[in-house]
Amino acid sequence: MARVVVLHGIGQEFLGPEQMRRQVVPALLDGVGLAGHAPPAADEVDCAFYGDLYFEPDTRSDEVPPWDEFDVEEGLEADLLDAWWQAADPSREDEAGTRGAAGFVASRALRSERVRAALDALAGTRFFGKVSDRLLILALKQVRRYLTEPSLRAAAQERLASLIGPDTRVVVAHSLGSVVAYETLCARPGLPVTDLVTLGSPLSLRGIVFDRLTPTPAHGKAAWPGGVRHWTNLADHGDIVALPDRLAPRFGEAVRDLHVDNGTRMHDLGRYLSAPKTGAAIAQGLR
Repeated sequence: MARVVVLHGIGQEFLGPEQMRRQVVPALLDGVGLAGHAPPAADEVDCAFYGDLYFEPDTRSDEVPPWDEFDVEEGLEADLLDAWWQAADPSREDEAGTRGAAGFVASRALRSERVRAALDALAGTRFFGKVSDRLLILALKQVRRYLTEPSLRAAAQERLASLIGPDTRVVVAHSLGSVVAYETLCARPGLPVTDLVTLGSPLSLRGIVFDRLTPTPAHGKAAWPGGVRHWTNLADHGDIVALPDRLAPRFGEAVRDLHVDNGTRMHDLGRYLSAPKTGAAIAQGLR
């Protein structure tokens, strides 16, 4: 079993575990090396993959449905879209003239206009660049499905747990994968993982992710994940998925929140993994 297990985020459904591993392992080894530490052997790093769970069993597809603003569901999907829009443009004002996420609560016609405006605005940001409406909506739906479909949630967590063996000490989790990893470690406190490294994590996003976690947070505070001794959270200032970019206020002051600069690919897993601060956090867990 691997000493380090990496868990991906959304948008990887057309890949597979071996393709993910070929992308992930070199970046992680570079990050540890650039931090001035001896990297682990390549076969000591593995990648837990759950992207295929978003497909029906025994099927694969390279086509994203022709979704548009009318396919963004009220509630979690619309709220998450609004949160991204607000993060991309903090100066945006809602119809009442107040700053902040106004939420998509209105008639269907008005709601679809706001969704269209959000999709258009995000498509022009440095963060999303030329990502199509379809891929943006796909991302919203993947987050919503994980948080609302118990069978998918359990299956994703099992993919991670099945790769954690007696020698596994570090779990590195990106984006939605950080939610999967957190819940897995909470549910299985006997796992030998001592160090959790989260990258571009949305764990602290109130009303969308944080309040839907299992175990349920109490009085604005979340449980500590199992037997983890060290938790390092890294976020790029421009990463609008990492909302907010500090986890310590919600998960405990023992979380070490650090910032990295991923250039123009703020949420990219490879950029996060090759950052020396990430490498140092991983090396700490392997010592």
